[in-house]
Amino acid sequence: MPRRDTSYCPLFSTALLFFAIATPQTADAQAQPAAEEPAPMGFFVTSVGVGDGGDLGGLDGADAHCQALAEKAGSEDRVWRAYLSTQATDDSPAVNAHDRIGAGPWSNANGVVMAANLDDLMYNNANLHYENSVDENGETVNSGANGDSPNRHDVLTGTTLAGTAPEGEENMTCSNWTSNSDGRALVGHHDRFRRTTPGSPWNNAHPSRGCSQENLQASGGDGLFYCFAEK
Repeated sequence: MPRRDTSYCPLFSTALLFFAIATPQTADAQAQPAAEEPAPMGFFVTSVGVGDGGDLGGLDGADAHCQALAEKAGSEDRVWRAYLSTQATDDSPAVNAHDRIGAGPWSNANGVVMAANLDDLMYNNANLHYENSVDENGETVNSGANGDSPNRHDVLTGTTLAGTAPEGEENMTCSNWTSNSDGRALVGHHDRFRRTTPGSPWNNAHPSRGCSQENLQASGGDGLFYCFAEK
């Protein structure tokens, strides 16, 4: 009687084949690096203004407002600066917004990199628009061009396109952010729209009608401003 050949077992061979296929996949899965955490927030539009028109308490008051909003949103380990310029007076030189916000990079509250460095911020700034120029909580800020009401797209800057203080004697910074009556304020458009026309500058679109809260609101603003993490 011939001996039965037991060298081939279909079940055993199938198991070996499954193990050979599955094992590399399992190893690959285990070797996958953990997803990178989003970059910490380094930029936002204030969700609320100080509430007294262009009187922000000067640069110190504006910086403190940025710091308080950022910390309330959970960013407690960074130094925040308002993107605002001040004009030269008899007692003090001009201060340029461009010079007081650090070197970047800056990401918004949703992890989107807004600019890699100062040059990127000044000469590219493609990511600064309605969807990305969000507040400290990651929420969009009202834009009339996008159907929101009231319109809040005017953002206080007191700044030229180059991020510097305006020259000349005309008061374009609400008396260096200490007045709700004197002068006007240069503003940018966080949504990059002038009415329904795209392409408006983010930091220098037009002067406000005045420095009171009512005048800021009348031209499409609410006393909001940009905040950047200096460190």
